[in-house]
Amino acid sequence: MSILVTGGLGYIGSHTVNALIEAGYSVVVADNLSNSKAQVLDVLQQITNKNIPFYQIDVTDEQAVNDLFEKHPIEGVMHFAGYKAVGESVLQPLKYYQNNVLSTITLANACKQFQVKKFVFSSSATVYGDNEVPFKETMSLLPTTNPYGETKAMGERILKDWVNSDSSFAVSLLRYFNPIGAHPSGLLGESPNGIPNNLMPYVTQVAKGKLKELQVFGNDYPTSDGTGVRDYIHVMDLAEGHVAALQHVTPGVHIYNLGTGAGTSVFEIIQTFERVNAIKIPYKIVNRRPGDLAFYYADATKAKDELGWYAKRTLEDMCRDAWHFEKSLNLIQIK
Repeated sequence: MSILVTGGLGYIGSHTVNALIEAGYSVVVADNLSNSKAQVLDVLQQITNKNIPFYQIDVTDEQAVNDLFEKHPIEGVMHFAGYKAVGESVLQPLKYYQNNVLSTITLANACKQFQVKKFVFSSSATVYGDNEVPFKETMSLLPTTNPYGETKAMGERILKDWVNSDSSFAVSLLRYFNPIGAHPSGLLGESPNGIPNNLMPYVTQVAKGKLKELQVFGNDYPTSDGTGVRDYIHVMDLAEGHVAALQHVTPGVHIYNLGTGAGTSVFEIIQTFERVNAIKIPYKIVNRRPGDLAFYYADATKAKDELGWYAKRTLEDMCRDAWHFEKSLNLIQIK
């Protein structure tokens, strides 16, 4: 029996594939390569010393998904595949609803048809909208500030309604915050296509000289230094959280925040990166991005109490590992 990981060659998905295999699971990967690279499969197979079945399919394609379920005995699904850029979702909302919502429905239908009982959903802290921080799983979901967040909230509601119709299915909804960092080998990390939408790959590309300077989106937020505060979590901790959720999932719907429980500003990220890696990051202040909040960070107590999981790695680890990966990119030929 295998775990199907959709979006398994993307940033978070690939690290979770590695963590699953380390935990003894067999894995099948599906990815349409829209924001990932085929070479990541080679890297994963090198790191894990395993042959990983891979399907280049779009998981909104019902026939392609059903064909995959026919070929492999699937024990559970981890669903990462989806568009994830907040700013882009404001500009292209239909693209986000089409892909993110339909993929969740298609996979749930396949699980129902093939009686695959375990489903771990990659959700987001954006579903909390403009709630008070720290965010807790018991909070009512407010209207989110962007279409990306709405697609995640819709995905959660769809999966809850599905389980309400058949309580034999076991679903874990993982609301996580801002993953950064990379695999300690330097072989696996965040390498987005085009100009990065996320902070850390933008920082590392500036450090490497690929980009001239970092854009800081707003310095007039009501925070300690005026820049946005987020709960940054090492991607390896996040991957291990997904494995813990799979291992502990029972029939019904279970919701967990995966974060450190602490907020870090953009300027604090820059300063830590500079200190740990002894390199200067030039930046300029630009306008806020639509849909961004001043603060968000987790109350991660429930995951620790019920899953035995908590974030172990430090902000220094995140900055060091992210730079190690960026410096290794030319060596592993992922471009």
